[in-house]
Amino acid sequence: MSKKAIPALAWFIPLAPITCAAAIYFGEQQSNSFLFLNRITQFLPDALWAWLTFFGNGWGVFALSFPLLLLAPRLLTAGIFGGAISAISSTLLKNVFDLPRPASLLEDGSFYRIGEPLLHRAFPSGHTLTAFAIASALYFAASPEKRRYLGALFLIAVLVGLSRNAVGAHWLTDVMAGAGVGMWCGMIGAQLTQYIPESWFNPRGLWSWLIALGGVAAIYAHFTQVMDLELNLPLQYASITIIAITLVFFLKAQLVRPKGQK
Repeated sequence: MSKKAIPALAWFIPLAPITCAAAIYFGEQQSNSFLFLNRITQFLPDALWAWLTFFGNGWGVFALSFPLLLLAPRLLTAGIFGGAISAISSTLLKNVFDLPRPASLLEDGSFYRIGEPLLHRAFPSGHTLTAFAIASALYFAASPEKRRYLGALFLIAVLVGLSRNAVGAHWLTDVMAGAGVGMWCGMIGAQLTQYIPESWFNPRGLWSWLIALGGVAAIYAHFTQVMDLELNLPLQYASITIIAITLVFFLKAQLVRPKGQK
């Protein structure tokens, strides 16, 4: 991949949602924008919003993208880097701002909520940040001619952000800020990945085995935790299946001799 694969102007795109978030917050439209979106999203089933939230959960999105270990390990690595950077960024920003969530300020019953009430560390939305980080990492780590097929990832990320409003967990400002910061995290992850030599992605290499061990950890996490909402349990079981099947093929690849070897 070219070291100039990310256009210079792309680094300015995240400023758009962040600017919108600032305009809503300082324009004192935070409650109105949240209540409007929260009400109109009630027309769709709870399970849909819960499942979309799952796509912003770090363990969840790692499991769903795990087959890339065999199909496109460089893209998966970009996603891992972007996800790790997004996790650090989300934790730091939430601790710095420590802003209240809707359930902390709005009267109980004034908005629709799915799951237990969340009260603190609203800004930014970690799920939105993660979703946009992974989408950006995969998009910019791919070759330019393949990016047209990955543009749909940003639509999924938008829906993940909307789901955080639908379940009553975040203000619209949290979602928009998460989108902007997440895009930067993903682009940084993709940028770092381009400096990794191709030998890293050998199915028998140490890096591939570390990712495989991460898959084992993900299976354990999906077995022992509820990922955000109990409505997500079917997706958790599906994720376990996806990882397990991928690991079977990964282990099978260890038995195949590289060309040229007897």
